[in-house]
Amino acid sequence: MKRIITIASALLVCLSLGAGNVYPKPTKTVLLYPEGQTSGKGITENGAEITCGAGESNGYSKMSFKDPTRMKEVGDDAFMDIYIPKKHNGQMIICCPGGGYSILAFVGEGKNVAAWAMRNSVALCVLHYRLPNGHCTVPLTDVQNAFRYCRAHAGEWGISQIGVMGFSAGGHLAASATVLWKDAVTRPDFSVLIYPVIDLGPKIWHKGTAMRLTGGEEQLLRHYTLQNHVNAFTPPTLLMLSADDTAVNPQNSISFFQKMQEHKVKGEIHIFPKGGHGWGFTTSEFGTDKIAAYRDEFFASLSRFLSERRAEAGLPL
Repeated sequence: MKRIITIASALLVCLSLGAGNVYPKPTKTVLLYPEGQTSGKGITENGAEITCGAGESNGYSKMSFKDPTRMKEVGDDAFMDIYIPKKHNGQMIICCPGGGYSILAFVGEGKNVAAWAMRNSVALCVLHYRLPNGHCTVPLTDVQNAFRYCRAHAGEWGISQIGVMGFSAGGHLAASATVLWKDAVTRPDFSVLIYPVIDLGPKIWHKGTAMRLTGGEEQLLRHYTLQNHVNAFTPPTLLMLSADDTAVNPQNSISFFQKMQEHKVKGEIHIFPKGGHGWGFTTSEFGTDKIAAYRDEFFASLSRFLSERRAEAGLPL
């Protein structure tokens, strides 16, 4: 009951944000671990467990908010907001907001993405994933469980293709899902990485992200330096970032793309001259657009990339 109340409180915050902006309402909101992290259980439907348990607990029981746009201490209450347009093109994205593995920027890199997706006939799952808090496995466990849930319901929803999108540390999580998948169910059909953290080596890392995920353990820093895992089975990937990003060194994305080229992975990279970090899907509709000069190009590139993936799968364009 407490976890349900917490999610209801989160939704009230989201609705209050929509007073000046029109945010779509989720089609459904689903707890990742209805019986909590320590139960060993995932989501059970009709007597069958369709997702896995939490693996390990991050120690958080009740989420809180740093401010109206940023969520913190996500643990037992980890959940998915799922948006299914009435008419969609058969494509779905699992969206991972950023926040340095410390908070979740669930508005600019979540709710605003939902507004775009619903207008563009793309189904979306905004994942409010557990933060590490000294437990490096929990964010990837959550995104893989999100894939399990969405694939289990894909036929019901009319979804044929599911990819992943992430921003900053959420980009690191999305990239982890892209190269560290376990099976066909958890392998994304495509990946969109927006100003992502990729390399956890101290030369170009985002230190806060690296330390919160790994605690500075050398073996973990190497394991979660993700360009080293790119291979011929890596799904098509689009990377987008700004050249003047002083928070996450652009070399993170460049290194990943170079490995894609080595292994002949389909995809592209777009480096906008200006914009810095954290611009997400915050267009002028929602506030100040830090990449206003390139926003049309951003959306055009994203739409083209997604259209190409649909064409490859024989889906409607």
